[in-house]
Amino acid sequence: MVDHSAEPWYPTAAYLYVLHLDGLALAWEYLRRHPDYRLDWLRRHRRPQAAQQAAHHWGLRLLEDPALDARDAHPAWLPGHAAVVQLYPDADPPLDAATFAFWRIPGHKQLLHDGKGLALIARSPGHCLRFALAAGLEDGMAVAYAYRGGAAAPARGQVPGAALADAKPRPTPTALLELHSLQALDATLAGASLREVAEGLFGVDAAADWYSDGGLRSKVRRLVRRGDALMRGGYRHLAQLPPLEKGRFEDQEKRP
Repeated sequence: MVDHSAEPWYPTAAYLYVLHLDGLALAWEYLRRHPDYRLDWLRRHRRPQAAQQAAHHWGLRLLEDPALDARDAHPAWLPGHAAVVQLYPDADPPLDAATFAFWRIPGHKQLLHDGKGLALIARSPGHCLRFALAAGLEDGMAVAYAYRGGAAAPARGQVPGAALADAKPRPTPTALLELHSLQALDATLAGASLREVAEGLFGVDAAADWYSDGGLRSKVRRLVRRGDALMRGGYRHLAQLPPLEKGRFEDQEKRP
C-alpha cells in the first residue's frame, strides 16, 4: 500500500486550527478548495471585469487567494451575516455611552478594507469578533451598534467583546466534524481511497479491519460526501448567503 504519511492532508495536526474557526472562516475553508473558484482566481488578471462578477457569484466582493487558509486570508463576503456587528459614531450619545476602544477589544486584531469599507476582525482562542466600521468612526468616539438577525446589543457603556474569556475551550463535536470533513475532502481531492482517508483521520490501527468494519466505512463515506457538498455550494449556508444559483456549476453540485 502506498505510504501517504508525507502528504499534506494526512497529519491531523495540520488541521487543528479548524477547531476554533467561526462560520465565515469555515465557509472560506470550503470555498477555497473548489476547483472552479481556484480557476477564477488564476484568470482574474486576464479578465478583470469577469473576476468581479465571479466574486459576486461566489458570495464575495473581491476574489481572495485560495492558497491562504482562514488564519491568513481576508475574504470580503457580501453583507448579511448576523455575526458582523456594524459600528457607527453615535450622533446623540448619553452620558454613559460606550466608546470605540480599539485596543480594549480582546484578541489578535486585523484591520482591512473589504472593497467597500473598513472591517475589523479580532480573534482569540475559541472566539472571533467581526465588525464593520462606518466612515468617520475614530478611537475614543461614542459608538452605536447595529446588529442583524435579532442579536442582542451589549449593555450600555460596555465595549463590544470585552467580556470574552481568554480560556481555550475544549473542541465541540461540531468543530471535530468540520476538521474531519475538511481533511477527508483534501484527501479525496488528492486521489486517496476511502480506506486511505480512514487511516489519515482515525489511524492505521482503526482501519486495520476495514473490510469487516462497516461502521467505519460508512462514517468515512459520510465525511467525504459532506465535505464535497459544503465545497460545492453548502458553504453558503455557513456564510448565511442565498443558495448557489443554477447554471454554471449545476452539474458539479449533482455529483454524489
